[in-house]
Amino acid sequence: MKVLKNIIWILLAVFISQNVVAQDNISPERKMAIDSLALEKVRDLSKYISIIGNKKTPWSEANRVIDRTLELFTEDAQMGVSALNQNEVKYYDIRTYLERLMALNYDNVNIEWFNIEYISDLERQPDGRYVGIITIYQRFEGRSGDKLKYVDTTKKDITVYVERKQTQIGGRIIGFWDVLLGDVRVVETMP
Repeated sequence: MKVLKNIIWILLAVFISQNVVAQDNISPERKMAIDSLALEKVRDLSKYISIIGNKKTPWSEANRVIDRTLELFTEDAQMGVSALNQNEVKYYDIRTYLERLMALNYDNVNIEWFNIEYISDLERQPDGRYVGIITIYQRFEGRSGDKLKYVDTTKKDITVYVERKQTQIGGRIIGFWDVLLGDVRVVETMP
């Protein structure tokens, strides 16, 4: 299944790379495809976080999903964590965040993402990459037994990086645009 999904990502990336002008500018049609891919990766992240946080997920499955989640991010990306009873936001590397999520001291954890949307258009950076921001709202519920112990809603901004890469398919070098997620910053935490 993982191999099939990777092949689909590569084919989509090759499709996205079609009709890109020589200067690595993104045509409006390709930008729409890239935006779609970025939003799909954010939706995958939402799904993976729900699986990892679910106390019914077997430990081995949660660890497998952690590895899949890490593939969505840049190497140095961090996840912001906040709580209603704390003034500061703490940032963890993605693996540490996911492992902490898996070990939360609740009998039941429910995490739902909603209102996922771009808030900034992709902007070209001096290094040739494009950067944008996707905003999400995350509702977190932690229960012990039948009692709700903690609940909050957090607005988060996810940095999206789009960069030109190459791969070899059938002996040919193919250029494509790849989308990776960066830091997930806490904007606001609400009851």
